[in-house]
Amino acid sequence: MVETPLIELVDVTRVYPLPSGDVVALDRVSLTINEGEFVAIMGPSGSGKSTLLNQLGCLDRPTSGDLFIRGKNTREMNDRELTGLRLNTIGYIFQRFNLIPLLTAYENVEYPYLMKHRKPDDSGWVDLLLGMVGIDPAMAAHKPPELSGGQQQRVAIARALVNDPALILCDEPTGNLDSVTGHQIMEMLCDLNRKGRTILMVTHDAEVAGYAERTIVMRDGRVT
Repeated sequence: MVETPLIELVDVTRVYPLPSGDVVALDRVSLTINEGEFVAIMGPSGSGKSTLLNQLGCLDRPTSGDLFIRGKNTREMNDRELTGLRLNTIGYIFQRFNLIPLLTAYENVEYPYLMKHRKPDDSGWVDLLLGMVGIDPAMAAHKPPELSGGQQQRVAIARALVNDPALILCDEPTGNLDSVTGHQIMEMLCDLNRKGRTILMVTHDAEVAGYAERTIVMRDGRVT
């Protein structure tokens, strides 16, 4: 029995129409990602890396082509089904953290849980996740502007994990961090991968890409 890939792109194209002329951000990209892989996506600015990540995260739809996640064609899903897919299957870690500044670290991690379960966490799961990434209860009571960049990224990782996703998408996860903190974050991602998470990471840093087991290079909207 052949195992279904976690992700399969078939001739995915994304065109952005502009008054000055169409921009082809992705050009017939075909790609397969299996469960448990750690994949880095590299390429120069404008090569299509972030557009590809947005497609994989179902934050955007292809102009043409098909994206399958666990064998289901996302082009055939409605907005409600796509929202459910994002909540249940995908975790996001961003370069700029994207934490909600008015919420505490704890509340930021709990927020996707609330969206999925429609109730606060009463199991201790949020506290456990925060502890796993090195955020103690006193720190968790602070809001993002009161935390360092490294602490905010740890909170972002806990938030990405709160709904137990199969796939974690990272957009330059160490881009705003010093080298020591960046190394700690990458070791954390490697540990998550060893525990079975599939990780896709956009990076411009070859050293960071070296943590992955496979590197995809993009240029001019294509996988080279």
